[in-house]
Amino acid sequence: MRQRQGYVLGYTGTVAVSEDYLIVGQQVSQAGADNELLVPMVERVEQECGERPEQVSADSGFFTQENVRAMEERGIDAYVPDSHLAHELNRGKRVRTQGAARDPAQQRMRRKLRSPAGRVTYGRRKQIVEPRIGTLKEQHGMRRFRMRGLAKVTVEFTLANTALNLMRLWRTVPALVRTR
Repeated sequence: MRQRQGYVLGYTGTVAVSEDYLIVGQQVSQAGADNELLVPMVERVEQECGERPEQVSADSGFFTQENVRAMEERGIDAYVPDSHLAHELNRGKRVRTQGAARDPAQQRMRRKLRSPAGRVTYGRRKQIVEPRIGTLKEQHGMRRFRMRGLAKVTVEFTLANTALNLMRLWRTVPALVRTR
């Protein structure tokens, strides 16, 4: 994996989070970039949940033109900006860049994300996914894995995600039972 100091041996933990803030898919990879992980994560969510997700929102690290086309082919409403568009969305105004979108799928994605509804949908990712990642890092100490080897790191990551889901359920289910 590439870091500021050069390359290091490391792992990337990726999660898929549902609208009700539960982690419904997870994977650990040694891939140098996230963009290789979007389609396998969608497939994992489909396998775990028994149905294909209707909508996917991911940050610009997961963008490739192939990923955008793969989501379209699967009939999934995807919100995945390229790096230039992500910069624009984060600043709130158009930025002048050299990154003209020539691919039709990328042009469609840019139009969708620039629309008011697209901005709102993409912005929800920050409310749904990012807090789960922050909780894993800050409260569960998942900034570094304690184990070595892909299989052991996968188990460690799975246990941390399961604990986070159990805490979420423990906090929400009693509230649901009291309101009945």
